[in-house]
Amino acid sequence: MLKGKIQKETYSQRQLKVGEIIKKSLSDFLSRDTIHDEDLQNVSITITQVTVSPDLKQATAYVMPLGGEGAIDIVAALNKNSKYIRGRIASKLSLKFTPSIIYKEDETFEYALKIDRLLNNLTRS
Repeated sequence: MLKGKIQKETYSQRQLKVGEIIKKSLSDFLSRDTIHDEDLQNVSITITQVTVSPDLKQATAYVMPLGGEGAIDIVAALNKNSKYIRGRIASKLSLKFTPSIIYKEDETFEYALKIDRLLNNLTRS
């Protein structure tokens, strides 16, 4: 086995397709169904991206609450209820196995804001 092997960042067409299917199913579920958890009541959640492992057994859903406030609590609540959510969306997926889903906070908006601030500081100088 090679030490220091570089992990590839490209995804196959199958991974991308399954990620989009899971993203749509999660969005539909979160907008229509209810989860009996105080942290998830009356909260609008945006699923920005879903990445899937090469064996299609593990998925990572990047989420952001509307307004960006309370993201840590919402991610924790989604991870706590991930088995319930997985069971509810399994019938909507046309897959042999439903991947387990891990929820993470989407930090791309914060990163883009940071880059924007840096570029604005350069133009002012």
